Amino acid sequence: MAPRPFPDRVAAVAALDDPARRAVFDLVARAQTAVGRDAAAAALGVSRRVAAFHLDRLADEGLLVVEYRRPPGRGGPGAGRPAKLYRRTDGEVAVSVPERHYDLVGGLLAAAVTESIDTGAPVEEVLHRAAYDAGTAIGAAAGSLPAALEDAGYEPRQDHDDGAVVLGNCPFHRLAQQFTVLVCGVNLQLLRGVADGAGDRSRVAELDPGPGRCCVRLRPA
Repeated sequence: MAPRPFPDRVAAVAALDDPARRAVFDLVARAQTAVGRDAAAAALGVSRRVAAFHLDRLADEGLLVVEYRRPPGRGGPGAGRPAKLYRRTDGEVAVSVPERHYDLVGGLLAAAVTESIDTGAPVEEVLHRAAYDAGTAIGAAAGSLPAALEDAGYEPRQDHDDGAVVLGNCPFHRLAQQFTVLVCGVNLQLLRGVADGAGDRSRVAELDPGPGRCCVRLRPA
């Protein structure tokens, strides 16, 4: 599943800034079953209208999931409308500034190690292939290289000296500092895949580490 757009993730996290709304979220998150409006209002000592407002706002932001269900033992004609219930979403919302995507590189590493154990193939070879394939999917989904780089948080900038695209942010910054050769190799293959997936033959990804930017740049082909 594609990650939610950055503004949407910021809005979702910002919704929890209100203390009352955060209390509603915590109540639902800790409940063993889905929570209704009346139960939320009684547990928090607020009116049903206030509880409903906060529950629906959290659902609109994708932090809660809505389901409709009749109370146990009630069904058939005359049972009334199903109750609107809320539970915490199984998904997650993460915001980092600058933008980071440690989940992406973590997933690639886990998949590569698993395949290497199963097949005996060198883990680095598998990892680079997985990174390229993931980049191809990202580029194809974005439709263009600039859009893919922006969506992935690379902060692309034009270098006026040689026309190359310099990437002002590394989405894997902390890991790249600790495991430079490994992570930069993954990043290189990922970005080669992004360019190919976007159908952009005008740029070639190459390693070019430097302070304050990503270790990969995209030079004119």
